[in-house]
Amino acid sequence: MTTFGPVFDAGWYLTITTFARETPWLHGIFVAVTEYGVVLLAVAVAAILWRERRGEPRKAIWIPVAMVLAYLVNSGIKDWVVEARPCRAIQHVVTVLPCDGPTDYSFPSNHTVVFAAFTGAVFLLKRAWGVFALVATLVMGFSRVYVGAHYPHDVLGGLAVGLLIGLAGHLVLTVMKQRQATAT
Repeated sequence: MTTFGPVFDAGWYLTITTFARETPWLHGIFVAVTEYGVVLLAVAVAAILWRERRGEPRKAIWIPVAMVLAYLVNSGIKDWVVEARPCRAIQHVVTVLPCDGPTDYSFPSNHTVVFAAFTGAVFLLKRAWGVFALVATLVMGFSRVYVGAHYPHDVLGGLAVGLLIGLAGHLVLTVMKQRQATAT
């Protein structure tokens, strides 16, 4: 197992988990975000796909494709890095939610990577929507540290991987348009 997390940002993690311990009135909000945010994300994807069925369906279909691709890439990274969750690596830490199992690795955050891929792909469709998606992604990422599931660098790693994959849709769509133009 790696020790990158404890060496790099255990202090930040402990600062945020201490803040969480001192703000029990926020627990319900951040637990709801971390537990049910993915459900709301699925509803948002369905709504966008429905709305864009006559608008820009190619850009819209990239959203769920990017999210699934980001999750798969992220799973490979997690299995390669094999970083223990901070709630397992740091003794006596008090977390809002119970710690995940020892084979559920920490780096990068799956929740954040999926939200970030959504953000990048939505940004390609409608920039204003991308700003709202980014705010939702940042809230999700913070919630993952707040409840004790991730180090801050896990969230930053998930943000980077997800945004890169989500924004890669621009390249994919550009190549597809160019091939279509040369074929006609």
